[in-house]
Parts: sequence; C-alpha cells; structure tokens
Amino acid sequence: MRPLSIVFIGLSLSSSWGNGHATTYRALLRGLAAEGHEVLFLERDVPWYAAHRDLPTPNFCRLAYYRSVAGLNRFLPDIRSADAVIIGSYVPDGKAVIDWLAAMQPRLLCFYDIDTPVTLASLARGEREFLAPEQVELFDVYFSFSGGHVLDRLEGEFGARSAKALYCSVDHKAYKPTGEPPVWDLGYLGTYSPDRQPKIERLLLEPARRLPNRRFVVAGAQYPLDIAWPDNVERIEHLPPEEHASFYSRQRFTLNVTRDDMVAAGWSPSVRLFEAGACGTPLISDHWQGIEDIFPPGESIILASDGSTVIDTLVSTTEERRQSIARAARMRVLDRHTGRARAGELVRMIEAARAERLEKVG
Repeated sequence: MRPLSIVFIGLSLSSSWGNGHATTYRALLRGLAAEGHEVLFLERDVPWYAAHRDLPTPNFCRLAYYRSVAGLNRFLPDIRSADAVIIGSYVPDGKAVIDWLAAMQPRLLCFYDIDTPVTLASLARGEREFLAPEQVELFDVYFSFSGGHVLDRLEGEFGARSAKALYCSVDHKAYKPTGEPPVWDLGYLGTYSPDRQPKIERLLLEPARRLPNRRFVVAGAQYPLDIAWPDNVERIEHLPPEEHASFYSRQRFTLNVTRDDMVAAGWSPSVRLFEAGACGTPLISDHWQGIEDIFPPGESIILASDGSTVIDTLVSTTEERRQSIARAARMRVLDRHTGRARAGELVRMIEAARAERLEKVG
C-alpha cells in the first residue's frame, strides 16, 4: 500500500489541557507515521490551548496553526494535493470551516467525530456551531467514535454517505506498566463533566467515605470548588500525558465513567479505557451497550452500577485475580486498540472510499 498524504483539521494536537482530543490524535497520527504516511495537522490558535501546550513540536507530523477560517487559505496547496482531508468534531467555527473545505473540493473530504453521541444530541437541539445537519452528506466518509446502531442513524437519519466506526486508540509506547508500586486503591482521570459527576460520587466518593483507610485519587481540570472531597481522596488539577502511565501504574484499580449521551448511544469506548488497559491497570467501569465487545466482563474488566460493587472489588479481590484482569485487558488493547492498529483501519477505509469515488467518476 502506497504512503498517503492526509490533512487533519482538529480541535487540538498541541495541548491536552481540558480535552481528550489531543491524546486521541497523537496515538492515531503516530500510528500513521509508523506506517509511512505523511500528515499535516492544522489547529486553531486559541489562548487557552496556547497557554497549556505540552506537545508544541511533534516529531511524527507537521503541526501548523491558523487564526481564522480565512487563515486556512495559506494551506490550500496542501489541502488540494492531499489524498484525504479530515476535519474533526468541536473545531472552532466548524460549520464555516466545513463549508470552506467543501468549496475547495479536496480529493476526499471526511469527518472524524470524536464526540458522536454529543454531536447527534446537539444536531437534534438545532445547534449548528460545529456541524450542521445538511453538512453531514458532504463527507465521503463520516468516521465515528461510536459504532453499532449509531452508524445506521448517521446514514438513515442524517444522510451520511458512508458512516464507519473509528474508535479511539492508545500509543502503546507511551502507555505501558512502569513497575511502580500502588499508591492508591482506586483512581480516576478525567475532566469535570456534570453528567459524569453523579457516577464519580456513586462509584468513587461513596466507597472512599465507606473505606476511610483506603486511598483514592481524582485527576482532572475544571472541577467546581464546592465539591466535598473526602479526606482520603487526593486531587490532582491537571496531569500531562507524559505522567499518565505512572498515574495508572500506581493504582490498584482505575475507574471509568461514561457521559450520558455515550451511554445512550452505546459502542462508545473512552480513550481512558485503552490507556489504563495498556498500562496493566485493572478497570472498573459503568455499563453501556457494546462494552462487552471491547472488554469481556469478569475477564478483562469489572462492571459496577453501585458503590457496593466497587467496595467489594477493592476489598475482596485477590492479588492473583487482580493481575489476571490486568493482563487480559492489556493483551486486548495491544492486539486491537493501539494507534498503529487504528491507523491501519483508517488507511484501509480511505483507500476503499477513494476507489469507490474513482469508480463513480469513471
């Protein structure tokens, strides 16, 4: 397969502050580079990411900034010569950027929705800042973070020409066991979200209160100041990606909780699942349809709907059993969910779309 030239326009690659997009793009783009493909990533230059850039000069792609939709004009030669142009979800002024791209007529125009359930809910509410309903049909391929029936909805309800699942992935070279001894019994990594907070309360803070001699940790930005954190819950305001592997490795178990829109959609794995699994940290997660296809329950993950299940897991799980769950999760991630594996999926789908488009033209 010949090397491809791909242009991405995404929320952020340079800064992981307050978003999960950066780590997703980094894993995927490193995978593409490892396979010999050339990537240009275009990022809107905004002050909140400019002040927190933890990867200003990536060595696996070209990274450039623009300050307005009109500022994209200087990249027009790259956009027109690329084999595929992929715009991601939550790009500032996304609707206007999409209209501009469609007018430039790239060889292949794709959308990468890293927030598919949230996007669909926004479209249903009539919101149009990042993507308008009539724009969905503009894309040769609509890559979606969610699979299952969501793909049928994208095609049947919104008119997507071709909706394909492209889950998040993990850079297995950056996320691996560090060998550090456990410091916390249970931890959580994630930016504050109002719809996730009740689950954190139920599955982490309640167990912390009931297990005062155990240690817990929550890392992430934007949590309200009025949250009553138990004394045995350590808070870390921001954890840069280079510290994630150490963070996961120092937990006996790590918690995954899912946003309501993604639970409703199903088949929407969080990148945190793959990161923790790659680090060999046993996972405790809320349940959503399709998670069984990613991690078989009881074998490579523990599913919990209440604090009692979490408490029983923390108190009763033997070390042998804990290690067995960790090994099973890590094996599944390394086999199916690395950035390189996902890059291979993306390239195959791009090539298939290009062949289909050429066939129609011919």
